[in-house]
Amino acid sequence: MSATAVHSLWTTAATAADPISKIDAPKIEYGQLSPTLIILGAALIGVLVEAFVPRKSRYYTQVFVSAVALCAAFAAVVALAADGYGTTKAHIAAMGAIAVDGPSLFLQGVILLSGLVGLFTFAERRLDPEAHGSRVDSFAAQAASVPGSDSEKAAVKAGFTTTEVFPLLLFAVAGMLVFPSANDLLTLFVALEVFSLPLYLLCALARRKRLLSQEAAVKYFLLGAFASAFTLFGIALLYGYAGSMSYSAISQVVDGSITNINPALADTMGNDALLLIGGAMIVMGLLFKVGAVPFHMWTPDVYQGAPTPVTGFMAAATKVAAFGALLRLLYVVLPGLRWDWRPVMWGVAIITMLGGAIVAITQTDIKRLLAYSSIAHAGFILAGVIATTRDGVSSVLFYLGAYSFVTIGAFAVVTLVRDAGGEATHLSKWAGLGRRSPLVAAVFAVFLLSFAGIPLTAGFAGKFAVFKAAASGGAAPLVVVGVLSSAIAAFFYIRVIVLMFFSEPRPDGPTVAVPSPLTMATIGVAVAATLVLGVAPQYFLDLANQAGVFVR
Repeated sequence: MSATAVHSLWTTAATAADPISKIDAPKIEYGQLSPTLIILGAALIGVLVEAFVPRKSRYYTQVFVSAVALCAAFAAVVALAADGYGTTKAHIAAMGAIAVDGPSLFLQGVILLSGLVGLFTFAERRLDPEAHGSRVDSFAAQAASVPGSDSEKAAVKAGFTTTEVFPLLLFAVAGMLVFPSANDLLTLFVALEVFSLPLYLLCALARRKRLLSQEAAVKYFLLGAFASAFTLFGIALLYGYAGSMSYSAISQVVDGSITNINPALADTMGNDALLLIGGAMIVMGLLFKVGAVPFHMWTPDVYQGAPTPVTGFMAAATKVAAFGALLRLLYVVLPGLRWDWRPVMWGVAIITMLGGAIVAITQTDIKRLLAYSSIAHAGFILAGVIATTRDGVSSVLFYLGAYSFVTIGAFAVVTLVRDAGGEATHLSKWAGLGRRSPLVAAVFAVFLLSFAGIPLTAGFAGKFAVFKAAASGGAAPLVVVGVLSSAIAAFFYIRVIVLMFFSEPRPDGPTVAVPSPLTMATIGVAVAATLVLGVAPQYFLDLANQAGVFVR
């Protein structure tokens, strides 16, 4: 049979079975997706900078491109919110893939601001003494060289710097912008991978303690791969259950209002076992990202081993993105399953609050202490998620905004306290810091008091909001556990403050490095946000309240 005959058979058969009409071009609302597109464009420019710009100019070019992109993307978010896309014009864009609504714009704004102040700590080059006449930052001179090898020494001597961290930061931010606004399961998974892979790389790039950093990255990568696999398997099961990846279609099948059933999936559609197992697997993947117990085991090791600027950015922005995705999944896709997932979330929230607070007491490393503190905070935020009311959503949004600035500020302070081996993270070395450097110790004390939820700080306003929402949503016992956990947590925060101000400084104690204006700006913004959100939170609570409605 000739090729022409075969070709005619194919076309005839296809035409007979299903007349092929004109394929419609995809309709993409570029203006409403502009924050993500700006960041992705800048990340690609950053890759080209690495390829074509001379090594000496790369650092300044990358910092400039990254800062301009983050500011422009934040301006785009503000413009969209001012134009009503957070309230009256909220809708589903990009052919059903992305939700443009209040929660997504609010969280995107928080992620972009976190990325901007995180960028300043990435760009800091004055904390370490100069190496061979070149200023050095927190990142390895040459990531590919074996720690301690001749090639690494040669790279340090030549003054190399790993400026690839800036496009990696932008790719991570781009994934985080899509993650909480994804409106179908496939977009959710793609966004998860886009922001996770750069973070795995960034964790391995510490200039000091290279082996510890690489160990942290491998742990994060392996456990993250398991979590991603669970998420993907859950997505497959939910597709089998609902016959669609779309959030709205799945929620219609869950509540029984679906009209058009896919005949190919008619046998499995509506099978509750697929729904319960698939939903549980996706939620597990998201709980891993927020660091909730029992999916938290990566958190202390990765926070300790990663370069401290990366730890601060990751601790803040990843939580914001993952909680946004978790809220949308539970409130938009699975509200009909509330009686199934609420008891499970109760248990997760209780063991997360208590587990994080109790284990933090035993820590002797400041970065591990802040890691267990972040686990306890994940439990407090889950109390707001469990409320299943509009107040629950707005309280979680406010808490995430407040928490992100305090966290980046706290880790920025950790970068300043140094000895001959780099950052002095062992708690014993912080003894008497208040006498050596009263200003740095006072700033760190403000952040610790905010974490503890002391009044007139952002932490108190955030905790009050989520506990109030949880109590009005019928979870009063959870609030009691939350208050007890806060009391336990206050013990170890105040212990650090006592150590800094009421202990004798050790003669061989660390020094406090004088940072450049970049780190000063990060710490200044964090202190201002901590105090403003604590003393006058009402405007921001109202903003979060306006943004508290998901589009379906």
